[in-house]
Amino acid sequence: MSDNTALNALTEHMAREGIRRLLIISGEGLWPQERALALRNTLPGDWLWVGATAPAEPYCTPQALQTLLGREFRHAVFDARQGFDAAAFAALSGTLRAGSWLVLLTPPWLTWQTHPDVDSLRWSDCAEPIPTPHFVEHFQRVMTRDGQTLHWQQHQPFAPGHFPARARWQPANGEPQPEQAVILQQLLDMPPGVAAVTAARGRGKSALAGQLISRMKASAIVTAPAKAATDVLAQFAGERYRFMAPDALLTGSETADWLIVDEAAAIPAPLLHQLVSRFPRVLLTTTVQGYEGTGRGFLLKFCARFPHLLRYELQQPIRWAQGCPLEQTVSEALVFDDDTFLHPPQGDIHFSTFESAAWHSNPHLPLAVYRLLSGAHYRTSPLDLRRMMDAPGQHFMQASAADAVVGAVWLVDEGGLSAELSQAVWAGYRRPRGNLVAQSLAAHGGDPLAATLIGRRVSRIAVHPARQREGIGQQLIMQAQRYSTQCDYLSVSFGYTVELWRFWQRCGFVLVRMGNHREASSGCYTAMALLPISEAGKRLAATEHLRLRRDAEVLAQWNDEVLPVAPLKETTLNNDDWQALAGFAFAHRPLLTSLGCLSRLLQRSELPLPALRGCIDERCRDAELCQRLKVSGRKALLLVQRAEAAQALAQLDAERTQRLQNRIMQWQFFH
Repeated sequence: MSDNTALNALTEHMAREGIRRLLIISGEGLWPQERALALRNTLPGDWLWVGATAPAEPYCTPQALQTLLGREFRHAVFDARQGFDAAAFAALSGTLRAGSWLVLLTPPWLTWQTHPDVDSLRWSDCAEPIPTPHFVEHFQRVMTRDGQTLHWQQHQPFAPGHFPARARWQPANGEPQPEQAVILQQLLDMPPGVAAVTAARGRGKSALAGQLISRMKASAIVTAPAKAATDVLAQFAGERYRFMAPDALLTGSETADWLIVDEAAAIPAPLLHQLVSRFPRVLLTTTVQGYEGTGRGFLLKFCARFPHLLRYELQQPIRWAQGCPLEQTVSEALVFDDDTFLHPPQGDIHFSTFESAAWHSNPHLPLAVYRLLSGAHYRTSPLDLRRMMDAPGQHFMQASAADAVVGAVWLVDEGGLSAELSQAVWAGYRRPRGNLVAQSLAAHGGDPLAATLIGRRVSRIAVHPARQREGIGQQLIMQAQRYSTQCDYLSVSFGYTVELWRFWQRCGFVLVRMGNHREASSGCYTAMALLPISEAGKRLAATEHLRLRRDAEVLAQWNDEVLPVAPLKETTLNNDDWQALAGFAFAHRPLLTSLGCLSRLLQRSELPLPALRGCIDERCRDAELCQRLKVSGRKALLLVQRAEAAQALAQLDAERTQRLQNRIMQWQFFH
């Protein structure tokens, strides 16, 4: 039997059994592509090709794959020879119907780990692509263990494989499946309250929500992060489908007996809380694992606020058979299984550190840590897995009891920029890759040399729910501080809530910055805090905290939210104010970064300054100001505001203003 004949026969078996499989083709140059094209000509199907380029249609880039979610394909090729976008790979696997092959093209198997991966530019903070040996080694380890994946290597004979027969699959016929039917009846009989249906992808949770709408006697409104994501729900709901965007719901006065929220975990928690409070009955559906990166955090954090929440989980896949090899392979390769919280760890706590090299020497430990971190957070994706495995400058502390990980903290190196680059960042001339907090300290703070200091940012921290409130999180931070003796400070950036800030405050952190707008992911203002280690770190934390206190009243008015600091009612312009104002007037520092010092300038100046006063004192919208001042748009308005600031400074002290302008203008010539 020829290879093609054997593959045809195997494909027919897969269709009858309702499963999909992975086929890896590894080799040099165009060889993998040529094999994939030959296979495409042999097996009938859509054959979607996903890669940076493609030899045939239909085709899309990994980044564009999101636009195709909700559609189904028969067979697909994923070209990972130049780079491996793990989230796109997982998403593609979810679009394949039963009886499909996912064909993965890779560099030569034995040298793959030495090849630079262009996808690393998205997550490594490196200027050039880097090899990703730990991810490749992990992926190859999973594939070696997996007895359901086929592997075709250049210069080696190809064996299509023989697999034990499975039971014949009965595809869904549109009617509720037994698991769905039970939940559906309970929802139809539900008293006022909140219910949540969670499931992995392909389990029919959106179909269930649509079936509920079509069968209920009451009225319902559907909402979701995007209307396109509700196509399946709409199909089952039929003519009773009625969609409203979350923000439109909140600002409008529409009412209904039910609110159905599809993919609820993708909506910021504060927004979701507001929506839920508006309706007598609410159904939340969401994916709890996979490339979307929702994690069990949705259940742990959001649903915990509803003590009488009815919680359901769909286990049985509908679009393919239970135990589909492709689903299992992708889940293991990208660590989607997050059952960490099912078994409470017992015993005394021991702390230890590890670096990324542990993925090679002791992979069990970082895997356990990653599972804990991903389960505890709203948003953990394959991007985070790639970063944890192979990005430079990653450090880890873990707390363990017996053989289980109880808590972990993930630290990322930041700062250490040259004085010239730090000054250019402060002035708004440069935005180099990475260095989230270090750059923010320079770009939004008062010290042009802030980014020269060396910091470690707490990227993630988590403690097992069964062991919380034992002080383990604080101990992890204490251990991290001891471990980071060569650094000037530890830092953290987080969506501000009173509860979160209370934790960081107990750990010894000093608040140094509050953002000016709510983040879409959390619905909260971004807060940044420092835990000083060196004397330079202590000076920076003290200076920036003082600056925040001086700006607190203005920021509180702007954000309509009181800041958790003791405000200083100062109207005088100090040296930092003069420098920051010059940075706004003569360089590219943002207006929102300069609110405090601009407000103090307006109090000191007797000039009209209509563009600045209209924005800061009157809180006029940009469009209204543009119309009032007859300027063409936001960019033109900002130029007017910068010119007004320069005018006001010159009137107060022309010589000092000129001196500051000359100095700051020099900082743009950094190369």
